[in-house]
Amino acid sequence: MDIDSVYRYLGRDNLWLYGISTFVVLWTLGWLYRDSLEIEDIKEKYVFVTGCDSGFGNLLCKRLDRRGFRVIAGCLTDKGADDLKRATGPYLKTVLLDVTSTGSIQKAMEYTKQEVGDNGLWGIVNNAGRSLPMGPTEWMRMEDYTSTLKVNMTGVIEMTLTFLPLIKQAQGRIVNVASVLGRVAANGGGYCISKFAVESFSDCLRRDIHYFGIKVCIIEPGFFKTAVTSLDPIERELHRLWNQLTPEVKASYGDKYLDKYIQIQRLIMNASCDSDLSKVTNCMEHALMSSYPRTRYSAGWDAKFGWIPLSYMPSCVIDIGLKLVMPRPAESLLSVFCS
Repeated sequence: MDIDSVYRYLGRDNLWLYGISTFVVLWTLGWLYRDSLEIEDIKEKYVFVTGCDSGFGNLLCKRLDRRGFRVIAGCLTDKGADDLKRATGPYLKTVLLDVTSTGSIQKAMEYTKQEVGDNGLWGIVNNAGRSLPMGPTEWMRMEDYTSTLKVNMTGVIEMTLTFLPLIKQAQGRIVNVASVLGRVAANGGGYCISKFAVESFSDCLRRDIHYFGIKVCIIEPGFFKTAVTSLDPIERELHRLWNQLTPEVKASYGDKYLDKYIQIQRLIMNASCDSDLSKVTNCMEHALMSSYPRTRYSAGWDAKFGWIPLSYMPSCVIDIGLKLVMPRPAESLLSVFCS
């Protein structure tokens, strides 16, 4: 078949479309194959995970242990460490860790250094975090910000820098847990700020240390049912924040504002929180096991089709959406009526 016969069969005007389609299909197949490749010698690789008392970190440790990784789990409490050891095999080790304490981080690093020996540390998963307090920005005090930033931002940075020599030794992976709220700032308090910081720290780190063969991955979970999204602590913190306001500030919001705000939080959490935590731990596992890990992982349908697309839209779109959802303070309503 000569070239003129091909043109007549496909149509000369449509040939470019077939070419582009073929390229897209071949590129997709190549990407899927590359994405499926996994590292070898898993049983000789050590992974340190923070925040393992419950939630994502707890589940990740159990799954990595079943796969054969040598897991070192950083737990905040003795109970969390004991419960995890009872649920896993003999190769999983636990260490008490408070990521807000330099001394605690240094002790954990020294313990890990002895455990890994000449192998180095294949991966660190900075999963430890806290979300509260969250609420209107005006309700916050400086200590409300610093309590969250010390865990979610400073803790991630100090853990990474402290363990970096061990990771360089193994040419391993750094997996930092951010959030969709590190792409879209939807509420006040330190949580969104800290997750934006994790995003930017991880980007800078990835560009600085890729020469050493180290991969830096960011996990961006949507809303999941964990201790972070539990309604009771959220409501208690909102009442605490409200009670510490001056009478003037309370009057500007109105007596019914707090109740309406809590109702909105209940609606959002009940409607959007996913109970399948494996959607997040699957991303973490891929980041640790893939020969070619991704830079970012969006975990959860709300992340993939809601929050991440929203982050690329003009700011006014998010502003309007939040105005429609959140309650209005009494003074703003009064100004509308008066005008």
